[in-house]
Amino acid sequence: MRFVAGLSLILIASSSWAQDYFPPQGDAAWERRDPEALGFDPDALQAAVQFAIDNETQPREGWEGVDVRDLSVMVPLTWAFEPHSSPLGEFRRRGEPAGIIMRNGYIVAEWGDLDRVDMTFSISKTFLSHVVGVAVDDGLIASVDDRVSDYVDDPLFQTEHNRAITWDQMLRQTSGWWGTLWDKPAWADRPARDNPARDLVAGPPEPGAAWEYNDVRVNALALAALHVFERPLPDVLANEVMTPIGSSGSWEWHGYRNSYVEIDGEQMWSVSGGGHWGGGMMLSAYDQARLGLLGLHRGNWDGEQVLSDAWFEASLTPTDVAPHYGYMNFFLNRPDIAGATISVEAAPQTSFAYLGAGANMVYIDPEHDIVAVVRWIEARERGAFIEHLMAAIRP
Repeated sequence: MRFVAGLSLILIASSSWAQDYFPPQGDAAWERRDPEALGFDPDALQAAVQFAIDNETQPREGWEGVDVRDLSVMVPLTWAFEPHSSPLGEFRRRGEPAGIIMRNGYIVAEWGDLDRVDMTFSISKTFLSHVVGVAVDDGLIASVDDRVSDYVDDPLFQTEHNRAITWDQMLRQTSGWWGTLWDKPAWADRPARDNPARDLVAGPPEPGAAWEYNDVRVNALALAALHVFERPLPDVLANEVMTPIGSSGSWEWHGYRNSYVEIDGEQMWSVSGGGHWGGGMMLSAYDQARLGLLGLHRGNWDGEQVLSDAWFEASLTPTDVAPHYGYMNFFLNRPDIAGATISVEAAPQTSFAYLGAGANMVYIDPEHDIVAVVRWIEARERGAFIEHLMAAIRP
């Protein structure tokens, strides 16, 4: 029988439904509420938590005995079939399963080490899209339909193919950006296992024509945003997003050992949009929860509009060629679409999630005013966890 440390359901008495609550800075002061008072069946909610713990990410078949929490081994093994797969950034040993469930902003359930600063992989993309949102809201980018090349005087963005790519296409991962960045060619990221040369032979995809999860192109967006701001993106994120929402300040956004550029005579670190080759956003479950609450309220934090409602409207607008996806990394709940990453009939179609390998999930349900952070659950069980969570809501 597995021993679970730190599992608890919060049972602080409350006599009525609460209004939306925003936690102050300092996670120890985050208020908890009785799950029953906020409309949950406590036993069913406990079952959802236990499901997340019992379905911790495991080694693949044939990898038995590999330490699944040693990401310096697990991640390179996962992508060993790729050309140019060598790591470039830090891999950090991860913690045990952990998570938080909130309703109306109050914590109703929590498990694991919530202060631990862990890798989040592609949830880094969500932070990147938020930073680009700041640039749009502040007028540094006049329109997402503008060409990136009009803002970035870098040869990588001035090729005949890349010159036509728009910010919207880069945010939706439909850009087809073509080139080599930080020693990683775009064609070598997630090629066909049975034909690693497939994308190289096919050549540059037409911008906007196809959706492809490709970290080289994500990192190109991060580099483009760095040129727009002319200051490190972690500084922008800290000042414009994380400080206003009361972040712990323990988070770290990493690039690669070779992702330094010179802008206006100053050397800056271009951060990565994921942990595919190491690096990316590393933060606590509490800070992930704050990000989720910001998304739940469409950029508003206790009366302050940190990001515009218009930005979240765009972020949640389905991509033409991938209707299950909005802006980077907004996965929409689309049970009506075959193969959608989030496909849960029991959950509202207005719900969405930020997802990262590992697996990491920030699930956001505006209809029920719920945010759930789940770390280190088997990716194939994310939908089942959401089903458990929906089953815990009392009618």
